[in-house]
Amino acid sequence: MKNFYQWYRKHITGAIFTGLILGILTGLFLAGRFEIILTTTSVLGSIYMNALNMMIFPMVFCSIVMGITGIGSAKTTGKITGAAMLFFLATTVIASFVGLVIPRLIHLGKGVSFEMATSDIQATKMNSILDTVKELIPSNPVAAFAEGNMLQVLMFALIVGFTLIAIGEKGEPLLKVIDSCNEVCLKVISTVMYFTPIGVFCTIVPVVEANGTSTIVSLATQLIILYVAFYGFAFIVYGGAVKFLGKTSPFKFFRAIMPAALNAFGTCSSSATIPISKSCVENELGVSNQISSIAIPLGATVNMDAVSIVMSFMIMFFANACGVNVSVSMMIIILLANVLLSVGTPGIPGGAIASFAALATMAGLPAGVMGVYISINTLCDMGATCVNVIGDMAGCVVLQEKIDLE
Repeated sequence: MKNFYQWYRKHITGAIFTGLILGILTGLFLAGRFEIILTTTSVLGSIYMNALNMMIFPMVFCSIVMGITGIGSAKTTGKITGAAMLFFLATTVIASFVGLVIPRLIHLGKGVSFEMATSDIQATKMNSILDTVKELIPSNPVAAFAEGNMLQVLMFALIVGFTLIAIGEKGEPLLKVIDSCNEVCLKVISTVMYFTPIGVFCTIVPVVEANGTSTIVSLATQLIILYVAFYGFAFIVYGGAVKFLGKTSPFKFFRAIMPAALNAFGTCSSSATIPISKSCVENELGVSNQISSIAIPLGATVNMDAVSIVMSFMIMFFANACGVNVSVSMMIIILLANVLLSVGTPGIPGGAIASFAALATMAGLPAGVMGVYISINTLCDMGATCVNVIGDMAGCVVLQEKIDLE
């Protein structure tokens, strides 16, 4: 049995990829005919997501506190946070530019016609930048955990971590409790990871079945170009950053992070992929826990590069399809707004819908485009989440090379 676990862990990437492919095929050809398949996969997929989500916020809190106390220096922690924010914001600007320029150059959407039906929009709450800043400090830390407010959990962990450093020996008992909690979280997550191939299979089947072949085929060209932009951006920008700034082989990097990337693709949640991302960069790429404990959760909150591409891409696509002229000045405004909105986009499925609604209004698009966008949102979200997670891990590799932890 031990040999089987070792073999399975070594080949986990292949197993996840197999689960993904089988899930897509099942959703396309079987789920519509056998309702029990859809019901079973939906239940199992929910169980898998709940198992991952169960430990995300306790693990993020504990790992950040342990990372800060392990560093023992507020200055070094500030350097990690500042450098990570600089990396994420720089790549977000590049992503927004790519999303605006490519559709404009190829006139994407010209000659396309589609039905614009209205749709009930159940969008995730989108805070403005000022609201986000005002709510950084949680008035109720328990509520921050219960509501899944990642930024508030991050701030609470930073406050506790720095306070433990300040009080020294008096904080040792609490630090030991947090360390024990961290080990429990890691053990639970590592156990759940063994079921990732099944989890990815079960979460992807309902997605494909719900969208159906007609939606996929009708917008196939647009989605193909979008995915080319996604992964072209990932290979060029992230691969280049890893090679020239992180001094790491891009081939080694992409091979090492594949389990996290595939999980993100199947679950559409960068937050739910945090434990797997940490495992990949720490165990396969040698990134310090001190860096990954801060950069990975921070990236899941603010690094929305691919969401920026989707937003800019779709604005230009719908503008061309609806005959709405988007001027160069408006493109610049959309680019800047896109960067700011990406900071408030939750790292959960459907988190980008509110961002698109805001940008579509700015661009003067008809309200009916929301119905079309929502119908393909999940298909866009799968690739976008995957690329965002790759960016989080690329940032870790760059920080590992550039920041002196001594």
